Amino acid sequence: MQLHTHEWGAGGRTAVLVHGMMSDHRTWHRVGPALAERGYRVIAVDLRGHGRSPRGDYGAELFAEDLVETLPAAPEVAIGHSLGGLALSLAVERLQPRRAVYSDPAWSLGRVEQPVDPAVFIAFKNADRTMVRSFNPRWDAADVDIELATLADWDTGTALALSAERLQDRTPEKPVVPSLVQIAGEGFLFSGHEAAELTTRGFEVRTVHGAGHTIHRDDLDGFLEGLDGWV
Repeated sequence: MQLHTHEWGAGGRTAVLVHGMMSDHRTWHRVGPALAERGYRVIAVDLRGHGRSPRGDYGAELFAEDLVETLPAAPEVAIGHSLGGLALSLAVERLQPRRAVYSDPAWSLGRVEQPVDPAVFIAFKNADRTMVRSFNPRWDAADVDIELATLADWDTGTALALSAERLQDRTPEKPVVPSLVQIAGEGFLFSGHEAAELTTRGFEVRTVHGAGHTIHRDDLDGFLEGLDGWV
């Protein structure tokens, strides 16, 4: 499936961005221009079932297949957040970026102390401004507006496809390319033990303290500082 894409910049190096569940390319509205200023051509996708991309069957492997079909091979850097981090990790061997960044990736929803079934996110489909702001108190008005717009364009079937018996640990055994895992200090996906385990598997691990799960929207400066040496 060919995905809808959005681009910033026209630099000689390519960076690709893959959003999380319930979102689309608009989540990167500040990250894209920031990377373009650093000399990148930045390409952000809308995963299937999100934004302006087609609907259809859903599943982790299908999200990954779409990335391989849509994105240019061998980008300088690929960054995936949450579901986007999961999809990127399943596509990385074929996509072959020079470096991969997984920002609070949704690899182990089934093995955290309190497992998180993606089906719970369906409750956010009809969220109003008050609800979005209550869960994301550090977001500015523009990000709240974008969240409401991307929720309206999101197919909840994407959550159900990763739910119940399909909920499994997909943490990579080792990185395929040099890889950074960026962990949200106030997130819910990684304990200290799990972060240490990623290090033993060969990943570089950095924590952005004080940031929630969507690091690049909670703390853009912290997100970019956490990418020092990787972008």
